[in-house]
Amino acid sequence: MAALTAGRRRVLVFDVNETLLDVGALAPRFERAFGDPRVGQEWFSNVVLYSQVAALAGPYAEFGTIARAALDMTAAAHEVSLAAEDRDGILRGLVSLPAHPDVRDGLDTLRRAGFRMVTLTNSAPAAVRQQLTSAGIADYFEESFSVDDVRTFKPAAEVYRLVATKLGVGVADLRLVAAHAWDVMGAMRAGYAAAFIERPGKALFPLAPRPDIVGRDLGEVAGRIVTIDAG
Repeated sequence: MAALTAGRRRVLVFDVNETLLDVGALAPRFERAFGDPRVGQEWFSNVVLYSQVAALAGPYAEFGTIARAALDMTAAAHEVSLAAEDRDGILRGLVSLPAHPDVRDGLDTLRRAGFRMVTLTNSAPAAVRQQLTSAGIADYFEESFSVDDVRTFKPAAEVYRLVATKLGVGVADLRLVAAHAWDVMGAMRAGYAAAFIERPGKALFPLAPRPDIVGRDLGEVAGRIVTIDAG
């Protein structure tokens, strides 16, 4: 891992979906549409997968467009004729997700400690603004960065370098906070430090370097960040 610039604490770069916001809140919509709330996780995993396919093979499309296409694909796989009302309700729900219960206290801890905080997401700029505002956490972040600026998706290295360029800092001066092993791996490969939140069902990839901060929720992770990065 590259050395932190002397005398400078890291800027914290937060993933949004599943890290800060609870995609599981869509479960009742999937139960109504598919008869099984667990299909929601299957769908969102496909959204992430096909954003990465788009990054590797092209063409680029906005995350919301991929989300809609993945929803139609999931419906076809389950042989479900998805009503327009259900489709639109799920996609609207994606931009009005609640924050996980631990998020506000964790962000308060980091703000009191004086950390600069930004977000970096696959979502389009208008969508992430709506998400953060709807969840009531927009004021914690000085800026929100979107993959739209480089027209590829995480974990492509240029996405992570975008933040360093925009903020005028080195990549070693940034720490990603995420609940996705692939995001943590991508950021660390690009030169970031990282912190992994062990949300239910999430685990680190055994073949990747382990980040120096791992915690069960944002409160635990925030305490470790203050200890390690605030000095």
